[in-house]
Amino acid sequence: MPGQRVWLFNGQRNGRAFGTAAEYISLAEHLVTPLPDDVSFAAGATLGIPGMTAWCCLFGDGPIAGQTVLVTGGAGAVGHCAVQLAKWGGARVIATVSSSPKAEQARLAGADLVIDYKTEDVIAKTLAFTEQRGVNRVVDVDFGGNIATTLKLMAMNSTIAVYATNGNRNPALPMRELMERCIALRTLVLFALPPPMLAAAQADISKWLAAGKRIHNIAGQFALSETAQAHLAVEKGDKLGTVVVDCAR
Repeated sequence: MPGQRVWLFNGQRNGRAFGTAAEYISLAEHLVTPLPDDVSFAAGATLGIPGMTAWCCLFGDGPIAGQTVLVTGGAGAVGHCAVQLAKWGGARVIATVSSSPKAEQARLAGADLVIDYKTEDVIAKTLAFTEQRGVNRVVDVDFGGNIATTLKLMAMNSTIAVYATNGNRNPALPMRELMERCIALRTLVLFALPPPMLAAAQADISKWLAAGKRIHNIAGQFALSETAQAHLAVEKGDKLGTVVVDCAR
């Protein structure tokens, strides 16, 4: 409907080189979702890929109520959404982070336990928190870099949901250990997921937004003419939240 406020995802996947860095784009209807009136356009821009990826990692295999979920990188764009969505879904949430400011962000998002992996023992603290049972699900920002640690804290019949593996792009998989503990791997790239799952994610995110106040971390806002600076802000690597290009500025 003309004039309707929306948020969107996969704006680049039809071959548009610059994604949504434009005043206007055309997009398939199924890629847009109504944006509540009490959520700003900048906050809506934080949903897209991070929110959809977080939902699919968490709920791609069904409900998580009563489960213990570990979110690696709990202050990142996907991780921060995952912590909030997991709490909304009824899970207990552990988040790993790399600094005190990021730890605070994960706590504000609702994490029940926050672990600084640079200074604390992730395995010991996770197993203590779960009374040695391990976690039911991991939302993993770096599968290859984390696998040696992750395997030591997984419960039987658990799942590792993988959306990135930059630390080691070609990890060796200890298949026998995965098999003997019935650990499933859910690997995903958002644009390749089946439409029914994406539609379910959109519907649930709408319910989540309507159910209460949410934290939408915005690391910085740039005018369209400052898109290059926006990219530099992302590439710097120390942002907390999503960098937004605001075409109205």
